[in-house]
Amino acid sequence: MQSPTKQSHMRFGRYYLKTLFWFILGGFLAALGIEVFLVPNQLVDGGIVGLAIMASYLLGPSLLPFFLVIFNIPFVIIAYRFIGKHFVIQMFTAVIAFAISLSLFYWIPLWLGTEPLVFEGETLEIIVLGGFIIGCGAGLIIRYGGSTDGTEILGIIINRKRGFTVGQVILFVNIFVFALAGVVYQNWHSAFLSLMTYVVATKVIDMVIVGLDDTKSVMIISTKPKELGDILMESLGIGLTVMYGRGGYSGDAREILYIVVERLQLSELKEIVHREDPDAFIAIENLHEVINGRQNSPPAPQAPPL
Repeated sequence: MQSPTKQSHMRFGRYYLKTLFWFILGGFLAALGIEVFLVPNQLVDGGIVGLAIMASYLLGPSLLPFFLVIFNIPFVIIAYRFIGKHFVIQMFTAVIAFAISLSLFYWIPLWLGTEPLVFEGETLEIIVLGGFIIGCGAGLIIRYGGSTDGTEILGIIINRKRGFTVGQVILFVNIFVFALAGVVYQNWHSAFLSLMTYVVATKVIDMVIVGLDDTKSVMIISTKPKELGDILMESLGIGLTVMYGRGGYSGDAREILYIVVERLQLSELKEIVHREDPDAFIAIENLHEVINGRQNSPPAPQAPPL
């Protein structure tokens, strides 16, 4: 019989092989956005990627993949200590895939004797298309458990130690990065456009991680849960779960209906509940992930537990 540790490693190995393709694709898309849209127009991304772009601007464009890996190494070490080795493997794989793609976009045109790929368009086109492509690439990497930006690791650690949210830490770091871009390029217009591109990329990352499905979870507390549950299942064609609770003030036992529905079904659900029981209590939340047997939408953006 295999030990729990060996079983955990085997599960992670299978998960890693499944996600490797997405890391390669995500790294390729992110590199495409960086090399074709940002670098030729003196724009930067946020976090470690932005610092690597500025360092390569000062010391040589061929060094961008090198700086990306070197700047992320301290955060890989920190992640190994505070988060776990499985996450480190995922992160390092994503960084290497990203760095290799950056190298290919730089060296292949030189080897072929052709001009490097550069998107020439209006400023708005560069911001939207560049941000969209980078967001798709980074979103795929994060969605399947990787990371290419050490500032996320820094955010997790500071959140545990000091209580600041990960988003607050990343925002603070990026304010510094974009301000530094204005100094390096001696052009505050580029810094501002970089910020706009980063905002677009961030929104696209959220879309890729969460998905386009707008799923809601609904909890209903009613005085007639059995009748209401039957009507909802028959009218909407959905399943539900009955949970048992107790009123905090009254101490009365209660049945709570838990339902997962699509956004388009939400209006009809509320209409049925209010019609059948006007005094019913309804709590509605957004869902980022729903797993039901073999169906998973979307995959969790993290590695399996250690």
